[in-house]
Amino acid sequence: MKKTIVHRSAAPFYTAAAAWAVYALAFPLYKVGHFVIAAVVTLAVFFVSRCIWKDKKEVIEVEPEPVRTGNEALDKMIADGQLALKEMRRLDDAIDDEVISGQIRQLEELSKKIFEVVQQKPEKLPQIRKFMGYYLPTTLKLLNAYHRMDSQGVSGGNIGGTMERVENIMGTIVTAFERQLDALFGAEALDISTDITVLENMMAREGLAEDAVHHTVNEEKDSKTEPTDGGIQLEL
Repeated sequence: MKKTIVHRSAAPFYTAAAAWAVYALAFPLYKVGHFVIAAVVTLAVFFVSRCIWKDKKEVIEVEPEPVRTGNEALDKMIADGQLALKEMRRLDDAIDDEVISGQIRQLEELSKKIFEVVQQKPEKLPQIRKFMGYYLPTTLKLLNAYHRMDSQGVSGGNIGGTMERVENIMGTIVTAFERQLDALFGAEALDISTDITVLENMMAREGLAEDAVHHTVNEEKDSKTEPTDGGIQLEL
């Protein structure tokens, strides 16, 4: 998390104080008129100095406040997740390869969504136990190894071969993260599918479904068709 710090220069205050002191040496401040003039001059010097010595802004990275939910396992997941996201952002900045960086950003976004889903529904925590305990840390380990080898500036057999293997597996890792996120919605998808089936059956029984309406209209048309003596049916 980034925070902006404003550094205010002390120069305007020193300049204003100096202006007051100089005026006090030249004119009697015990007279009201001179006192008012000195105050106006001092303020003017202060604001002019502020324009010269402007405030400096510094953006720094600060650690986010730890989340306390009362669930120890969930708190650990949130803390570990924040560290993992921070490490992904660092690796994204450190690795020059645009393809790998793009995939890292995908992993960061998917991981963030996974953490948000579990934070909202802690009962899903067991579903990401292997993700948190193996897949996520192993992915970060591979990316860190890739960054270390890439920074060596050489393309030997071991370095080049290992980097190529990491590059080849990154697409599979992104797909695995996508499936992990999708799996968290398995129960909801089943519930919704069940609700839709029950709703369709109820509407059909009540004659509210589209198929049921067409069936009723056809029955009404058939009831209005009467045979004649010649066997020809007339539709009124």
